[in-house]
Amino acid sequence: MYARRVSMKLKPNSTAEFTQRLEKEVIPMLRKQSGFRDEITFVAPGGTEAFGVSLWDNKQNADTYDRAHYAEVNKILAKVVDGTPRVETYEVANSTFHKIAAAATA
Repeated sequence: MYARRVSMKLKPNSTAEFTQRLEKEVIPMLRKQSGFRDEITFVAPGGTEAFGVSLWDNKQNADTYDRAHYAEVNKILAKVVDGTPRVETYEVANSTFHKIAAAATA
């Protein structure tokens, strides 16, 4: 499993609109993507920062989404995000929700 972590600064007093845009526009788009498994979004107290973690079956699915649809997500969130979001990617080591065990190390 593969993860994308997107960190962003939110514009003042935009938490409610940010959440609404995620629920009504971004998450439905993610659900249509091949290999998409889950999205968890966090907003800091005070609503000045947020980050989301999306889980994917594999790196190829996440990369396809990044090339084909991520720019559209940025447009959807542009009104509530200050600056350019930062994207980081990871291999998932474990997850109790998705019943993934940590990879064995030698």
